[in-house]
Amino acid sequence: MSFNSIGTSQVSIAEMAKRGRASSRNLARLSNDHRNEILMAAAKTIESGTQKILDSNDRDCRAAEPLAASGKMSAAMLARLRLTAKGVDEMAARVRDVARLPDPLGRRLAATELDDNLVLYKETCPLGVVGIVFESRPDVVPQVASLALKSGNALILKGGAEAEHTNETLVDLWRRCVGGFSSAQVDVLQLLHTRADVMELLTLERDVDLIIPRGSREFVKFVARNSRVPVLGHGEGICHVYVDSSADVEKAIKITLDSKTQYPAACNAAETLLVHERIAQRFLPRVVGELKAAGVEIRACPKTVALLKREDVASAGDVDWATEYSDLILSIKVVTDIGEAIAHIEQYGSGHTEAIVTEDAEAAREFMEKVDAAGVFHNASTRFADGFRYGLGAELGISTSKLHARGPVGLEGLTTYKYKLFGDGHIVAEYSHGTRRFKHVATAG
Repeated sequence: MSFNSIGTSQVSIAEMAKRGRASSRNLARLSNDHRNEILMAAAKTIESGTQKILDSNDRDCRAAEPLAASGKMSAAMLARLRLTAKGVDEMAARVRDVARLPDPLGRRLAATELDDNLVLYKETCPLGVVGIVFESRPDVVPQVASLALKSGNALILKGGAEAEHTNETLVDLWRRCVGGFSSAQVDVLQLLHTRADVMELLTLERDVDLIIPRGSREFVKFVARNSRVPVLGHGEGICHVYVDSSADVEKAIKITLDSKTQYPAACNAAETLLVHERIAQRFLPRVVGELKAAGVEIRACPKTVALLKREDVASAGDVDWATEYSDLILSIKVVTDIGEAIAHIEQYGSGHTEAIVTEDAEAAREFMEKVDAAGVFHNASTRFADGFRYGLGAELGISTSKLHARGPVGLEGLTTYKYKLFGDGHIVAEYSHGTRRFKHVATAG
């Protein structure tokens, strides 16, 4: 059973999914202008509710601080949990960004004239009901809610217990705003509260169309193993920066620092730095000095340890290459060539985001073509792997899957398509008997 944030009634998870389905169908019938009007109103509601949001968040953070102090919660998770007034303003801004995006529904992807007066259209439509399970970051709520509303989908959310009060406040504000337009759409956003709720949600293949888990690799695998509903998500973000022999050292230092320190708790932060042996002597002492000044702990391969001769550089073990630190910790390995760098990424990377720093166009081409990841960057920080930075307005998460959606998942990842066939009494028997023949001509429609 779960609490319905408007009203006091208790409803089952199955009933929540059915209500979400009905609301999504009502929402999908609204015009793009109407959906945008609701989004702009939701952004204002978030702004007007700033103090309420911050009070709820302060309550969550005060409860979390002793856990962080005792090591039961990571400093990175606490950082993701904490909100500021500026952060609330950014939430509202991201909602408005989504409202300004083109309408993702009813887009004609293809039109084919099968025969005279028999035309087939392929058009985008919503998925329907999407379940999202995430940890710690309450700013996820308005991000995913805005994308879902814009694309005509209903969401059933389960956030981490550490953000319980913040999430409840955000969902309540959103539902009250949507309900002010029409009660028929109010259940486009619903909130779960327990792990048991999630386990029940995973069984509802008739009324839930997609599950998106955001958390550890183990958590994502657990959801995938236990779900009857299709799952889209990524586990760890083990991202690499490879500094090639032809790299510009100044660019390499900037990119490495940004990739690691700009927001180390993010899944697109770099966890391993690979350095070509021919540039290591010039590059490593400088970049490690900068990293140390930024408070980064270094764990290095034997070649790096021998080159640096620093007591504050620890030796890396095999486990380090396969670890997502989500913290100010970086593994460093010297490689003999680009081939070894690519092989290392293939062995330890999570398929999230990989970057090469080089002025050699051929080396860049080889890396960009051979590395298998959702994002492959040349002379740019891994931190660019983000839905907002890609111009998607916001994101549901970053997918390392190769089916349906890959990389930052925005509006397109929340749509599928249907075929619409318009005829005039056409029957297949006439084509089977040869009395009529297909044209199969692409048309503008």
